[in-house]
Amino acid sequence: MRVPISHDLPKEEVRRRLSSRTHEIANFVPGGMADVTTSWPDEDTMQLGVRAMGQGIEGRVLIEDHQVVFEIDLPPALSFVEPMVAGAIRKQGTKLLEQK
Repeated sequence: MRVPISHDLPKEEVRRRLSSRTHEIANFVPGGMADVTTSWPDEDTMQLGVRAMGQGIEGRVLIEDHQVVFEIDLPPALSFVEPMVAGAIRKQGTKLLEQK
């Protein structure tokens, strides 16, 4: 699943905002019982691992010039929630990019 979010920020600012707010990602998962891990294999890619309610989801956040793309690998058993997950990513991903 790919969820693009447009922005008009320099890439360096997008990286700074995402890096400084990764601890907030766990709060975006309903129930607040998520374990989130992140890493930066390169300056424009943040790897994500989310474990909640016995399920694990992997993904990436790709920083591009005019958009941030959340790529989430949903297991087939969770494909029915894709529209709900995409909506939550759009809403919460936009919040991660806002000035704080």
